[in-house]
Amino acid sequence: MQAHFRTPGTATFGCPRAHTGRYPCAGPPVPAAHAEEITLTHDEVESLLTAPGRLFEMTEAEAGGHRIRTWKNAPAHFRALLTASRRHGERVFLRYEDERVTFEDHFRRAAALAGRLAGEYGVAKGDRVAIAMRNYPEWVVAFSAILAAGAVAVPLNAWWTRRELAFGLADSGTAVLIADGERARLMAGADVRIIVTRPDGSPPPGAAVLADLIGEPTAEVALPEVDLTPDDPATIFYTSGTTGRPKGALGSQRNLGQAPLTVGYSLSRGAAMRGHDPRRAGRRRVTLLTVPLFHVTGCFGTMLSAMFGGTTVVLMYKWDAGQALRLIERERITGVTGTPTNAWQLMAHPGFGDHDVASLGTLFYGGAPAPPRLLTRIRDRLPGRAPSNVYGMTETSALIIDNGGGAYSDRPDSVGRPVPVVDVRIIAPGGANARPGEVGELCVRGAPVVGGYWNRPEATAESFAGGWFRTGDLARVGEDGLVYIVDRVKDMVIRGGENVYCAEVEAALFEHPAVRDAAVIGVPHDELGEEVGAVIRTAPGAPLAAGDLTGFLRGRIAPFKIPAHYWFRQGELPRNPGGKIVKDLLRREVLGAT
Repeated sequence: MQAHFRTPGTATFGCPRAHTGRYPCAGPPVPAAHAEEITLTHDEVESLLTAPGRLFEMTEAEAGGHRIRTWKNAPAHFRALLTASRRHGERVFLRYEDERVTFEDHFRRAAALAGRLAGEYGVAKGDRVAIAMRNYPEWVVAFSAILAAGAVAVPLNAWWTRRELAFGLADSGTAVLIADGERARLMAGADVRIIVTRPDGSPPPGAAVLADLIGEPTAEVALPEVDLTPDDPATIFYTSGTTGRPKGALGSQRNLGQAPLTVGYSLSRGAAMRGHDPRRAGRRRVTLLTVPLFHVTGCFGTMLSAMFGGTTVVLMYKWDAGQALRLIERERITGVTGTPTNAWQLMAHPGFGDHDVASLGTLFYGGAPAPPRLLTRIRDRLPGRAPSNVYGMTETSALIIDNGGGAYSDRPDSVGRPVPVVDVRIIAPGGANARPGEVGELCVRGAPVVGGYWNRPEATAESFAGGWFRTGDLARVGEDGLVYIVDRVKDMVIRGGENVYCAEVEAALFEHPAVRDAAVIGVPHDELGEEVGAVIRTAPGAPLAAGDLTGFLRGRIAPFKIPAHYWFRQGELPRNPGGKIVKDLLRREVLGAT
């Protein structure tokens, strides 16, 4: 099964009566009094948006020895994106609490820091520089500076423990860490040079302060000289593997440059399929980012697209539905990006009706299954708004498939259609291409897909072959062309958008002397999608309680990975002849699932 499955879905546009073509003209929107509705199919919307001379025109490029379609007008690399963003001038790029950072401010700070990294710190093209901090404006400045210097940015999960952060630093070969005060203190003494922001007291011994390095850069500040190509490495985003050892998805400059156009296309297609003029899809966007920037959704899907389009991102210290409502009202938020859990909690908040949310037009969520009840709740709370359910992974640089407009209302159990620069196919058991409607493993290829894993040749060979990435998700593509995610091949729990790999939690549980055997499963949860549960076989005569294991796991794995439910037994866990635990049977035993 390939990309570009079509549906008879239609869209309408306002078009001048004197206009002789089928599509809207390239001029400004026509007042309603002088417009007529023209209905377009999904195929026609794509033809309109990707036509020669349009923003989403496509071309071809070679990546990893394979020909792929790419967005012709995408920046070739991050330096081009950063330099172009400066034209937005004094428009506000980032808002955090009472702080405002304009596009010009951001460019100057990033350029100044890039110069210090390349100078005093000796950071050269291809070197790895890590970031570990909450969603502060400095996260964006650090990310931009690292890439502007030609280095590879390594965003680390700010929820990780010291042990987990140390692994990320060692595995990536990072020499410099840019961290906030909390994580800088956590990593004090590590074999890495630390630059700290918001130290909240004295910085760790030997650490430099970010604000001192940046100083007060003037308009004459320039980026350090470095030559970049689309195939040069740009980012390492860590995603845990089924073995429990995190893998670093190695993204290229092309992946990074293509991401804003992919998001823009999704917005424009959704607007078109709702009958709106797609040329207005990006106007006055103020996006509330509810997920961490160390996720590709936050970084690629939101921050980079705002940098490209000159729109505003509102940052939160941490997710809080009540605070989100206050920000929507105060900042006149037009869109919210996050997980289904964020959207669910926003709609369910008891203070929802006390806030003016009239500015809010769109909600984008992905990273976890979205229950159909969520769409119903959004319709009740925000009638006439346009939610979108999207699909993407760390290895696909965020969004590659989206379900918005009328299609989402009609098929809320689908993740939608691939964007035009992405091909999809379903591999049936046995390796053949699946028939329409047949379930198999979802494989994808295209401009957003990374080339492999950092220093993991075996994992790369297993997941990337012939230009295709095996997602590990079971899916089907219907006759209507929509993609439906059925289950996960990989053993994983998605808790509020955070991937929790069972093998990693099981390995931590096995460190407890009273644990003889362990199996981790997902437990359905209305708000979080899933919670982590663990079935434990205890050693004979060893008393063990849930609180004992919870306390034991603190500091070994991140808090969101610690099980919320435990079941204890002294008998054997069910296994197949190959020795693997039969988790489907175990779920039926402990959850009563069918």
